[in-house]
Amino acid sequence: MTNPYAEWFEQLRSEYGEQLRTMPLPDGLPEHLRQLITSHDEDAIQFMIKLAWQFGAQVGYAAGSREGTTPTMNMGPKRVEA
Repeated sequence: MTNPYAEWFEQLRSEYGEQLRTMPLPDGLPEHLRQLITSHDEDAIQFMIKLAWQFGAQVGYAAGSREGTTPTMNMGPKRVEA
C-alpha cells in the first residue's frame, strides 16, 4: 500500500527541490535539526513539522481570503501550485 503523503512529498521535492535547496534557513536551524535527528527526538521533529504545516495552512487561508474566494482547510495531500 502506498503512502499518499510520501508520494506528495516526493512530487514536491521533484518539482521544487532545486529551487528550495538554495533557500537559506535561519542561522542555527540546520544544526539544531541535525542534533534532533542524531538524538532521535521524534517528538520535537514532529512538532516542528506540525508548526510548519499550520503556518502554511494559515498563510494559504489568508491568501484565499484576500482574493475573495471561500478558502477551505483541507489538510489532505494535493498538488501544490507555486
